[in-house]
Amino acid sequence: MKVLTVNLGRPTPSVHSDATDGLTGIGKQPSDVPVRVADPGPKGSGGSGLAGDAVCDLRHHGGTDQAVYAYAREELDAWEEQLGRPLPNGAFGENLTTLGLAVSRARIGERWRIGDELVLEVTSGRIPCRTFAGHLGERGWVKRFTREGATGAYLRVVEPGTIRSGDPVEVVHVPDHDITAALEFRATTTERELLPRLLDAGDALHTETLRAARAYLAKQSPAS
Repeated sequence: MKVLTVNLGRPTPSVHSDATDGLTGIGKQPSDVPVRVADPGPKGSGGSGLAGDAVCDLRHHGGTDQAVYAYAREELDAWEEQLGRPLPNGAFGENLTTLGLAVSRARIGERWRIGDELVLEVTSGRIPCRTFAGHLGERGWVKRFTREGATGAYLRVVEPGTIRSGDPVEVVHVPDHDITAALEFRATTTERELLPRLLDAGDALHTETLRAARAYLAKQSPAS
């Protein structure tokens, strides 16, 4: 298992961006130099966990629970076949394009060591947005991506470090529940009745997902 490429984005104008300045960093390119990765701070003020990577809409992207986004090369290859077009590493706006790692099936709270220092923890799947659809230029992309459910994974930084393209990935912790990034994605999008089940993942969940799951359960529970 390894990181094929570490991908960074620069602020670029886009008519599909929801950022107030009309910029997006979704168009990411592989870096040919080492990249420092650290906790960027809370969502709303913290951006990407990767130094030099642009996050332009801090309302919806970036922050501690979405510090890093990973997507499997194998899933990009499957999309290439479906779409009939090449998808280079970074095409989905992912920071890490991996090989040999079942990213969408990774469990919430699963930890990966990348290189010698960095440790990341899976927090959630990725919900597609208008900017993502506009970036790819595929009609009906949000619905299609949601239906497929190959969501990739957002991760938080447990131990900061410097990484580079080609670094090995070691799974150093696998929780004993069965809540995957893909299941979390389904629960927060098309199958909200699954939200209470996510609580098995505990505090490892993305903070917003944890709050939503608790609120859903409270509404379903009879008053005492």
